[in-house]
Amino acid sequence: MIRLEDVTKRYDMGGTPVFALRDVSLELGQGEYVALLGPSGSGKSTLLHVIGCLDRPTSGRYFLEDEDVGALDVNRLADLRNQKMGFVFQAFHLLPRLSALENVALPLRLGGVGARERTERARGLLEQVGLGDRLGHRPAELSGGQQQRVAIARSLANRPAILLADEPTGNLDSESGAEIVGILEGLLEEGRTVIVVTHDAGMARRARRVVRLLDGQVIR
Repeated sequence: MIRLEDVTKRYDMGGTPVFALRDVSLELGQGEYVALLGPSGSGKSTLLHVIGCLDRPTSGRYFLEDEDVGALDVNRLADLRNQKMGFVFQAFHLLPRLSALENVALPLRLGGVGARERTERARGLLEQVGLGDRLGHRPAELSGGQQQRVAIARSLANRPAILLADEPTGNLDSESGAEIVGILEGLLEEGRTVIVVTHDAGMARRARRVVRLLDGQVIR
């Protein structure tokens, strides 16, 4: 499903090249639960952004379902993200003036889905993550764990095949973090590929596969 061949990502910092990724080759299959593990600065978030089509590699090739992502224009990349990818980040990125239901329905609204369908789908997703009784609550009225649940529900609005989570429990207490991990693991039963960035070895052990990075390279 996902194949990277000798992917390198280089940034120029004041004329000095800085490598976030170096010659990364990796294959990930459909339905896998993968943890990208490594210390800060190891390249795991950059790798997630490349996989999620949020960033392009400097060199190397990336294939998604045998489609060469590097050959796609900006519009096709945006379509690919909307159709195939769901994103969950450490910061929840919820719109403060919208209710939980409205936040989850927003991607559907932007995608032209009718009002009735997007409301029904958003309600179903919030019920799936245990927030069926918080539909009208705004982010400020929810705990951190509840806000992250809303963010997960929103990431699933367009029924993506791949869910990408960057330190999804980083801002949460241990109990809320464990609940979020449980929700992510439950998504595997629906056949989704789940890729999680973490520096927490305990969280990584819950994954079915661990990819360790150091200094921009896959070391195991």
